[in-house]
Amino acid sequence: MLSLFTVLDPKGAIGLAERTLMYHAMGFMLIVAVIVYFLLFFFAWRYRAGNKKAKYLPNWEHGRLEELAWWVIPLEIVLVLGALTWTSTHELDPRKPIASSQSPLVVQVVALDWKWLFIYPTEGVASVNYLALPAGRPVEFRVTADAPMNSFYIPQLGSQIYAMTGMVNTLNLVADEPGTYAGLSANYSGGGFAQMRFNAQALAPQDFDAWVATISTTTATLDFAEYKQLAKPGTLRAPVYYADVAPGLYEQILGQFADPVEDAGASHGASMQHY
Repeated sequence: MLSLFTVLDPKGAIGLAERTLMYHAMGFMLIVAVIVYFLLFFFAWRYRAGNKKAKYLPNWEHGRLEELAWWVIPLEIVLVLGALTWTSTHELDPRKPIASSQSPLVVQVVALDWKWLFIYPTEGVASVNYLALPAGRPVEFRVTADAPMNSFYIPQLGSQIYAMTGMVNTLNLVADEPGTYAGLSANYSGGGFAQMRFNAQALAPQDFDAWVATISTTTATLDFAEYKQLAKPGTLRAPVYYADVAPGLYEQILGQFADPVEDAGASHGASMQHY
């Protein structure tokens, strides 16, 4: 069940690093907030009407120590947050491969109206609205769209990344332990947006291999003609699986949005260079 606190219960190294970053940023910002609220109540109590011991200084204009404090403390916090943001932005770059002794599993992701297509090019299978992952092994998602711009997001595993037509964005994630994690669209894309959800199931390596073997025994084939039917706007009540994926299908999906003028110019340039 997806809730507001799901992101605070990470199940992968990237999600854990992002939660740590949020906690650190919140802690530094609370330094100012706590001091301000403390002073608010302190002044209200100290300078209440019934306190005759409080000094009345109507002509007081300048306090060097006070001004130094309320300028230096926020400045230091901003500098620390800036350094933290700089380093974490590079460390958590979605395109940065996750260090591991295992090669990453490549999953090609296509955002459709209103469903998610997952192609496993090495395994030769595909699924719709269901994502199987081997726990403990990095996964390299190559995300695109054949629909309005969307956003691919598995909160417990980490970063979201945008899916755009004719473009490929890379996202590297890992699930540290077996489990089922909610996946969703994080960018409004029309009438079926609310149903554009999927389960990302992290399986033990042998269970993942068994899942691939099971899917491979079915008869459904995903070629470009079948894909065009799948890509029509609509939602699905249950996941769909394909045992065989036509070679180069993902590239063919991307090629729909190539500029024919640019392609013709590139071909002409190649021909001129050849001669």
